Amino acid sequence: MHYQAESWGSYFPTRAVGGDPLERIERLASENAVVIFSVSSCCMCHAIKRLFCGMGVNPTVYELDEDPRGKDMEKALTRLLGSSSAVPVVFIGGKLVGAMDRVMASHINGTLVPLLKEAGALWL
Repeated sequence: MHYQAESWGSYFPTRAVGGDPLERIERLASENAVVIFSVSSCCMCHAIKRLFCGMGVNPTVYELDEDPRGKDMEKALTRLLGSSSAVPVVFIGGKLVGAMDRVMASHINGTLVPLLKEAGALWL
């Protein structure tokens, strides 16, 4: 897994600092094949990260509790999902897959692997 825990704003253009949290989420989600927005103490987040690693996928993980703007991003993710739980949230190929329930449903019904292959995150 590739963790992005440092102060993310330090290497993004100045205009991104303090910008709209949803725009930031969309930008970060589009930069890698698989992106997980997580909270380091969340057991469901841990489970989803283990699922992808067990499949041979190397997701980029953004731990929102370690980011100074993480709370705003969590609120934006909650609005985006329309649910009470903001994490984990998974993007594949820059597209929102959803929270744990959607990812597990995709895994069980066999649509997750084709998504991962299409995004270039899985080759087998």
